[in-house]
Amino acid sequence: MSTITTKDGTEIFYKDWGTGRPVVFSHGWPLTADAWDAQMLFLVQKGYRVIAHDRRGHGRSGQPWSGNDMDTYADDLAALIVHLDLKDAMLVGHSTGGGEVAHYIGRHGTMRVAKAVLIGAVPPLMVKTEAHPKGLPMDVFDGIRKGVVDDRSQFYKDLAVPFYGYNRPGAKISQGVIDSFWAQGMAGSISGQYDCIKQFSEVDYTEDLKKIDVPALVLHGDDDQIVPIDEAGRLSAKIIPNATLKVYEGGAHGMCTTMADRVNADLLAFLES
Repeated sequence: MSTITTKDGTEIFYKDWGTGRPVVFSHGWPLTADAWDAQMLFLVQKGYRVIAHDRRGHGRSGQPWSGNDMDTYADDLAALIVHLDLKDAMLVGHSTGGGEVAHYIGRHGTMRVAKAVLIGAVPPLMVKTEAHPKGLPMDVFDGIRKGVVDDRSQFYKDLAVPFYGYNRPGAKISQGVIDSFWAQGMAGSISGQYDCIKQFSEVDYTEDLKKIDVPALVLHGDDDQIVPIDEAGRLSAKIIPNATLKVYEGGAHGMCTTMADRVNADLLAFLES
């Protein structure tokens, strides 16, 4: 397996396929780089170099007790980009990975970045606060924490259903997709995944979004039951200086899987624009 070792000794697993202009993917919680299978296979066949890593505490990467925070996630991504000496890259982040992409740019700038894509992403802020009254109540995230602690395995099986919109009338349900979501989740560390809940819910990415000074594409489903579009994708597109918003009608949170052909086409068009 390909890995790098970060400054605190944590091994980060990554995939690096193909040649050409690099596209770097950051996955959502509690998944792994495998969540990007449809996009990576498509783009590498179109002549691009595709890179995706498992975030620390997730998948095949190390499972440290400490460092499970967005500052470190962004620094891990930076270490990978420097290790591979990537330039003119397009960064693509889904859900929590969208926060990682935004925070990477907020901390490390865009010297090596040409474009950014946020898909069903958590920025600018998910939790309800006095300054952000339309966010989700803390009870929602406390419930996620309780689900992880009480019975992580069953919780992930249950979470996959709304994640992919399989609870909607007429949905074409794939047991294989549910099984893959569960397997990816269970490959990670319960402590790392527990810590990550705070990072995708309570971190305010507003200032990071303002620093995205490259062309940005925001993709979000209007039926996203995990990260509601109004206070996420629509708001992020207003904050990012040069962003294009594309709304997927009926799109679920896991639309990189359920609407892969459309996502792939939009990524390719944005790469080539």
